[in-house]
Amino acid sequence: MIGGARQPREYGPPPVPPSHQGCAIRSVRVQLPAQRGELRDRHEDGHHLHHLVWRLGPGVRVCSSAVLGGGIGPRAWILNAQVPGGYPRLDPDRHLAEIAAAEGLTGPGAGLMTAADVAAYTTGHDGGVTATVTTGLGVRGWAAAPESATQAPHRPGTVNIVVTLPTALSDAALVNAVATATEAKVQALLDAGLDCSGTPTDAVCVAAPEPGPDGGEPFAGPRSAWGARIARAVHTAVLAGARTAR
Repeated sequence: MIGGARQPREYGPPPVPPSHQGCAIRSVRVQLPAQRGELRDRHEDGHHLHHLVWRLGPGVRVCSSAVLGGGIGPRAWILNAQVPGGYPRLDPDRHLAEIAAAEGLTGPGAGLMTAADVAAYTTGHDGGVTATVTTGLGVRGWAAAPESATQAPHRPGTVNIVVTLPTALSDAALVNAVATATEAKVQALLDAGLDCSGTPTDAVCVAAPEPGPDGGEPFAGPRSAWGARIARAVHTAVLAGARTAR
């Protein structure tokens, strides 16, 4: 199951630079189940911002497109951090590492970023799967866009999806789970009446226990047992978020 002790410090994010020390972070102490993360808030450069933290502990691996700690591998935590609109920094991975260090997070982790109101997160649950979504749709469009539409810089509005499940998945199934979550996201956006497939900066994290000798579940497509649960949980969470973020 997800949750437990932290990984050793030597794998953690770098120390907070002096210019960022003293950044006030406090928990609003909404006692959420571990699979939904913990809602925290901080004051940064005159902004009151929120972030969600999942303290996964050992024995969990994540497949993600996260700007910090993306790919497939063991992860001790996931961080989904709100930043101001018109985000000025060019080092989001370092910024996320600073927030993680201020939280005392150690071990390898995955960090997501969004300009959406993280405190307005939505969730979906199905058969042991939990999907937690932050929905920012100010800069939305279709994935297959003309080349001219891909040249402009993109603000981090972002639909961020974090999926947790209690069953180990193989490498292929983890990748398949990210695809399934993305399909369900698009379905939910269309069901909400939006003419888009997402935003240019959407990200997905899927967290599951590390597989044992059996290699884990081999499939996570939308018609497999766990893939179907992932799809329904993500659809529920994205649909709720899209209806309020319009």
